[in-house]
Amino acid sequence: MAKSSSKVVEELSHLLADSYTLYLKTHNFHWNVTGPMFTTLHGLFMTQYSELALAVDEIAERIRTLGAPAPGSYAEFAGLTAVKEAKGTTAATQMVRQLTADQATLAAAAQRVVQAAQAGGDEASADLGIRRMQVHQKNAWMLRSHLEK
Repeated sequence: MAKSSSKVVEELSHLLADSYTLYLKTHNFHWNVTGPMFTTLHGLFMTQYSELALAVDEIAERIRTLGAPAPGSYAEFAGLTAVKEAKGTTAATQMVRQLTADQATLAAAAQRVVQAAQAGGDEASADLGIRRMQVHQKNAWMLRSHLEK
């Protein structure tokens, strides 16, 4: 694998770990949200974790396309992710704040994929990164709108 491809794989691996961790966290919040925003957040969280479930497959398959093994264990993801797991009971507004910040973290990880891919002339990986940035920026906006008064 070329050095430029190895940097793209490294950034894709971080994005994969971040995405999988956010998938799990969002699913956890979907199961455990309570309060007056329950119906709205329960549905929003389901939409977002369902999209992440598809995304992790696309990211992992891109890593495989580049000739590298995709990380696929909790231990590997824990070592690669910047997303912090939720611990204990979390209030609905705190769930929204955490997920908003996590979506920004993933948008930044996707930006690093784009930069590495463009530096290496890998337009397919750059496209994947750009699409992921758009999704995470939109998701952050949708979450933030629940915090406005």
